[in-house]
Amino acid sequence: MGQCDDIHKDRRGGAHIPPSFGTVVMYMEIGCFVVCVSGWILVCSTMPTEIWTWSEVESIVLTSSNYFSNLWKDCVSDSTGVSDCKGIPSMFGLNWDIHMCRALIIISIILGFFGAILVLVGMKCTKIGGSEVANARVTFAGGMNYLVSGLCSMIAFSYYGNKIRAEFQDPNFRAQKFEIGVAVYIGWGGSTLLVIGGLICSVFAGKEACQSSSKNKQMPVYKLPDADVAPPAKQTYRPVSTALTEGGESRESKTSRVSSETRRSGSSSKTLSSLNVYV
Repeated sequence: MGQCDDIHKDRRGGAHIPPSFGTVVMYMEIGCFVVCVSGWILVCSTMPTEIWTWSEVESIVLTSSNYFSNLWKDCVSDSTGVSDCKGIPSMFGLNWDIHMCRALIIISIILGFFGAILVLVGMKCTKIGGSEVANARVTFAGGMNYLVSGLCSMIAFSYYGNKIRAEFQDPNFRAQKFEIGVAVYIGWGGSTLLVIGGLICSVFAGKEACQSSSKNKQMPVYKLPDADVAPPAKQTYRPVSTALTEGGESRESKTSRVSSETRRSGSSSKTLSSLNVYV
């Protein structure tokens, strides 16, 4: 048996000890963080990529022209390897769907960036945050950012790809037809990683946050005393109403002593008076 197997064994019975829920959550957070960061990098790489759409036009036997474009510019290259790109001249001259895809991709990149920061702070292995409940909530927020980021980019790439497909298969479309470029496929892959990683991270972090908050809010259980155990005897306390004097005696003891001396002096005076009368 290896050393790892010996660690997971109980010393008394030799049975395998299953990992705790916190350990499972820690490993899932690490895996989801790596998956989401990889998807976010893939989505970011599609922004400078020029081949969102491409088309090849053959003019003569020896030369051919390739047309490709993205959300920001149009390019053309020939068989000799010379390419020329031209930016879109007017932003307001574009259709609304191009603006929508631009906005969704930018929102996806921003949400993915903040999701990476939140998950990195709230992960168990980093030990940056505060309590377990606070870290779980921060990780849950980061997972939701990743999930929304993946959905935004998925909507943008899917709409753009579906538009290219519809124009290519439309027999009434007379303009130049394009095909789906490599950037759209890369975007689909990155969006899928973001959605899967963000969803798993949100589920595990949300479950841990709910369990931790329920443990903190649990009321203490009152236990009834056993029938065989006798209740404790009641102790009576007598209030001390007198203060100690300078000689160490209380005011009550001093008063009682003075009254006894007065009674004794009175009785002795009565005895002397009776003796005088008798004489």
